[in-house]
Amino acid sequence: MTLPAFAFRSLTATVLLAAGVLAACGGGGGSAGDSATATPQTPACVAAGPVSPPAAGPLDPQVTVTFSNGLGVNGTVVLTLNRTQAPVTVANFLSYVNSGFYNCTIIHRYAPGFVAQGGAYASPVTVGGALPVAKATGSPIVLEDNKGLSNARLTIAMARTTAPDSANSQFFFNLVNNTSLDATTTTRGYAVFGSVTSGSAVIDAMSTAPCTAWSALAFAGECVPSPNVVLMSAVQTR
Repeated sequence: MTLPAFAFRSLTATVLLAAGVLAACGGGGGSAGDSATATPQTPACVAAGPVSPPAAGPLDPQVTVTFSNGLGVNGTVVLTLNRTQAPVTVANFLSYVNSGFYNCTIIHRYAPGFVAQGGAYASPVTVGGALPVAKATGSPIVLEDNKGLSNARLTIAMARTTAPDSANSQFFFNLVNNTSLDATTTTRGYAVFGSVTSGSAVIDAMSTAPCTAWSALAFAGECVPSPNVVLMSAVQTR
């Protein structure tokens, strides 16, 4: 089976091994079939189309994102984007937001004590079912990993393959201070382009959501939220 190419594949295993969490899957951890009760369903989502962004102003842009899994993950998150230090990355992210690309996509990868990643697959995705096909994206962007922004807790950064200039639509939330993902004098890093400035409890709730190991989308010690944590809408609000 071929694993999908997504963010920091080789680095992830190293970091998680160092953290000693490879043995555990996050959240509820059990598969849907483990319970005798009715299986919660992924929330229905109708994707909205493109919208016009607000007029540019002196303040950094903001995006309001709504998440739901029909259980404990429900609410909005406000992202403040740093267009001064990561202009290319911010412009790229906003182009996906304003095109409606992220609406009704899922958080497809949860790595305990590390990251929650999304921006690739349309909802719903059935764990253990057919392997989903990633949405078509634009061209990859240059890696802005040396701009003085660190992969601190509750920042948002771009996912990529092992090739530095390969990020397109996929992003991740840093669930802890992941300074090991920052650039050094000898290694490239992962481009932080904003932070969660409201709604951190929604991000934290992802850590305790039901989540199932599925090697098709997640590596050892990681899992796929099930029912899906759906990004219901992403709208540029400033």
